[in-house]
Amino acid sequence: MTFQAEGPPVLEVRGLHVSFQGRVGFGAGLAGKKGAIARAVDGVDLELRPGEVLALAGESGCGKTTLARTIMGLERPKQGEIRFEGEPLAKGGKILREYRRRVQIVFQDPTAALNPRQTIYESVAEGLRIHGISNQDGLTEEKLVARALARSGLRPPERLFLTYPHELSGGQRQRVVIAGALVLEPEIIVADEPVSSLDASVRGEILKLLLGLRDDFGIAMLVVTHDLGLAWTIADRVAVMYLGRIVEIGPTEEVLTQPLHPYTKALLEVVPEAGGLARPVLTGEAPDPTRIPEGCRFHPRCPEVVSGVAASAGVEARCRGEDLGLIELRPGHFAACHLAAARRGDAGPSTT
Repeated sequence: MTFQAEGPPVLEVRGLHVSFQGRVGFGAGLAGKKGAIARAVDGVDLELRPGEVLALAGESGCGKTTLARTIMGLERPKQGEIRFEGEPLAKGGKILREYRRRVQIVFQDPTAALNPRQTIYESVAEGLRIHGISNQDGLTEEKLVARALARSGLRPPERLFLTYPHELSGGQRQRVVIAGALVLEPEIIVADEPVSSLDASVRGEILKLLLGLRDDFGIAMLVVTHDLGLAWTIADRVAVMYLGRIVEIGPTEEVLTQPLHPYTKALLEVVPEAGGLARPVLTGEAPDPTRIPEGCRFHPRCPEVVSGVAASAGVEARCRGEDLGLIELRPGHFAACHLAAARRGDAGPSTT
């Protein structure tokens, strides 16, 4: 069966801001002094629908992992809200307890995620015990653990009960981490670079497993990745993030074959699946969240600005001086780009 993402959003992020206070240093007279504020997430709106796989892509340091951690409650937002099934988590109480059970995370490094002193059984059963679940669907804890391990592709599951993480391969450890999420019957899985630490030979197997969980059980997923090739393989929609903000979002095939934002185009230049040239195309310094440029935050590195294309189109001044939010330039396809918006205006009326 192929699950179709339908209905109202199961997860909503509205106007989310997350910042971190830096430190000056530890020299004489500097200890404890505050440094610049890093705006890691700087006004993000996002929706995830039931059964949808949404890839959150971008360079290292763009804020995507901080956004995922904030969604999971591991970082505190400075501003904005997160809603689960239409209810704000800030209300606390029952909705927050349900959220913590029904939204689970799969970390990047399975070796770090698993306690080396716990058996595989204890690692998977830990979530059940934290949430006080001793039986569910008429199944005992032991049966629930076995079912989760089997669903994650570890069969027969009982043979792993008394083993320890160091006795397993990297791919098996990642399957155990996934089983620890599945044991609670989640509606959403947040996967932070779920295959980046694995050998190429097992990455495809883990991606196939994640897609199978979506198709078989309707689990929605937010997949954090720096690899647009992975997004191409697994996602229904792609959100491209740069310097704390989403700069393009839309259906995967459309975003990756007809990108609207110059940053997305630059990222695609190193993706073989997209006909990339396997060479760096971005100029200038890497993003610094303590120094957000005025105007479009990508303009200091934008090939369209550097080459003079934006000036020829009459939008360079806006690129350098006017901040621009996401605009729907095609149905369901949004981008934050003055040049793309100007070209859309040339082509016809707005789709918003």
